[in-house]
Amino acid sequence: MLMIETYETVIENQQLYEETFPLVLEPNGDRLGFDQAISWITHNKDRLLARLCRHGAALFRGFPVTTETEFDAFVGAFNLQNFTYKESLSNAVRQVRTERVFTANEAPPSVPIFLHHEMAQTPIYPHKLFFFCEQADMIGGETPICRSDILLERLQKEAPRFVKSCEEKGLRYSNIMPAENDAASGQGRSWQSTLTAATTEQAEEKLAGLNYQWQWMNDGSLKVTTPVLSSIRKLSDGKRVFFNQLIAAHLGWRDSRNQAEKSVFFGDGSEFNVEDMDTLIRISDELTFDLQWQAGDILLVDNFLVMHGRRSYSGQRRLLASLVA
Repeated sequence: MLMIETYETVIENQQLYEETFPLVLEPNGDRLGFDQAISWITHNKDRLLARLCRHGAALFRGFPVTTETEFDAFVGAFNLQNFTYKESLSNAVRQVRTERVFTANEAPPSVPIFLHHEMAQTPIYPHKLFFFCEQADMIGGETPICRSDILLERLQKEAPRFVKSCEEKGLRYSNIMPAENDAASGQGRSWQSTLTAATTEQAEEKLAGLNYQWQWMNDGSLKVTTPVLSSIRKLSDGKRVFFNQLIAAHLGWRDSRNQAEKSVFFGDGSEFNVEDMDTLIRISDELTFDLQWQAGDILLVDNFLVMHGRRSYSGQRRLLASLVA
C-alpha cells in the first residue's frame, strides 16, 4: 500500500495557517496506474478526509484521471454519500455527465463567479466538493478559494459590529428563477429543474415545505425568498466559519431578471452597510488563493470551511464537479 507521505508537495503561492492551504498531493517517482490510484484512495480515504478537515482543501495533481468516468470512480473510492444535482437547490445551470458527475457551471466565460459556500443560500447543502479539470487551454479561469474561519477571525477584529449583526440577524436571499434554463447566467437554472417540479402546484408545495416565500411573475418566472438562514456556523471541531453566499449574491447575482443589490439582506429585512461590505470583500481578496488549473487536476474542498469561485477566462476550460453529503 502506498504511503501518503510520499505524495505531498508544494506549489507556488501556497498559503500556511496551522496547515498548508491547499494541501497538495502528487505522485512521486514511478508512474501511477489508474487502478493503483483508486486502490490508494480506498485505503487512505480516512486519513485524507481527516487531513481535509485541517487543511480545508486538497489538490490531487498528476494522478491518472482523464475522463468523466475515471473522475466518477475517483470520487466513489471515498465512499461518501452522493449529493445529486437533480436533488439540489443550486441556482446554476449544469450538464449531468454521470450519476455523480456534472459540469461545474454553464455560465459564459466572461461571467465571474464570486466567493461562496456551495448552496449556502439554501437550507440544503453538500459537505464536500470535488472538482476535476477536464481541459485547461485558457487564459484566466482560476478557481479562487478562501478559508472562511480565517476570514471570520479578521472580520471579528476589523468589523465586530457587522459580525454581530450577521450572527444575530442571519441572512435571507431572493432570486428570480426563469421558466426555462438560462445558460447565460450564473443563476439561470429554471424553477422546474431547481424544484424538480412539472407544475406550478408542485413548485408551490416544494417551496412551502422549505418555508420559502414566492411570487409568480408575468413571464412565467418565479421569484423566491428564503427563510432566515444562518451566516455563521460552528463546526464539529470548534472552528467558527463565515458560512454563507453573501459575497457572491452581493457582487454577482445580476442578470436580465435579478439585481445583485436586492438579492441578499439581513434576516430582519435591513440592508448592509456599504463600508462593512467593502471590508468583507477586501479581506476575502487578501486571503484568497487562486488555483491555476492543469488538465487532470482534482480539487477536494471542505464546503463547510472553504469558499470557492471562478475567475473569468478566455479559451477552453472544462471543469466537472461532484458533490457529497
